[in-house]
Parts: sequence; C-alpha cells; structure tokens
Amino acid sequence: MLSNVEHETWMRKALELADLAAAHGEVPVGAVVVREGQYLGEGYNQMIATSDPTAHAEVMAIRDAAGVLGNYRLTGATLYTTLEPCTMCAGAIIHARISELVFAAREPKAGVVCSTCSLFDEPWYNHRVRWEEGILARESSLRLQDFFQARRQLKREEPTISNNGR
Repeated sequence: MLSNVEHETWMRKALELADLAAAHGEVPVGAVVVREGQYLGEGYNQMIATSDPTAHAEVMAIRDAAGVLGNYRLTGATLYTTLEPCTMCAGAIIHARISELVFAAREPKAGVVCSTCSLFDEPWYNHRVRWEEGILARESSLRLQDFFQARRQLKREEPTISNNGR
C-alpha cells in the first residue's frame, strides 16, 4: 500500500487532468492508473468531445493503461480519480481487476462506492477492490463547484425565447 504522500502525488496528476476536462467544457474529472509506482495510463471526461457516454475519466484511464500493457487485466494497479465512481466506472474497475481505488471527493448523487450504495461490497463479484477516499477532496470539490457555478451563470445569461417565438 502506498503512503499518503504518494497518493497525493498521483491525485495531483488526476487533478491536472480534471482541469484539462474543464478547459474543454467537460465536467472536471481526471483519473490515473498506476502499478508499483509506475504510471500506466490516464484519462479525463470526454463525453461531449467524443459523443460517447462511456468516455468517463476512469474508463478512459483504464483503456489507456490496458493499451500500454496489452492486457485488460490490470491486477495490482491502483486507479486514482478525482470523484467517486458511478456504476459504469465501478463495473469497469471490477472487470479490469484493479486492486485499489483512491478517490478524492464523494459523489452524493451517483457515487456507488460509499455514497448511494457500496457496490464493491456486493458478495456476487469475483474480485474485491480496496478503496480509500478523501485524498485532496477539497481541491477536487472546489473544481467541481466552480465548474457548475460557471455553468449555471452562463445559463442565466442565455437569452430566452418565449413560447410564441418573440
């Protein structure tokens, strides 16, 4: 298991990727896959840019790491992500056989690691994922708050058209 300093180092890389997502108008989530201290892959949200609803940061990072290794099984790897994974991403983490998940901020609406449910604790999975939360949570939460605040402000500034077209 890695120290908090190592966790923070990798989470800072994930936060840089979250900033890249935000710069492209995507929800600021970034992810990094590491094994034995070696960087394997990265990803950031790209659903809008790719018109792909599966292009979440975690899935993109898993795809990148699997491509580097030439194997979808990422046994022994740790995935760092700036936001608690959704159902799809948690499923990808399980299927990729990732050993450990470290996430920054909880996702109270769609997070399935500990917020809305505890998907990794379900008995029917043949793979167990250790997880840790809260590494640089404040930094991640602030990015998300700023992003959605700016988005709401833009929406308020958009001109509206009445029902009769005037």
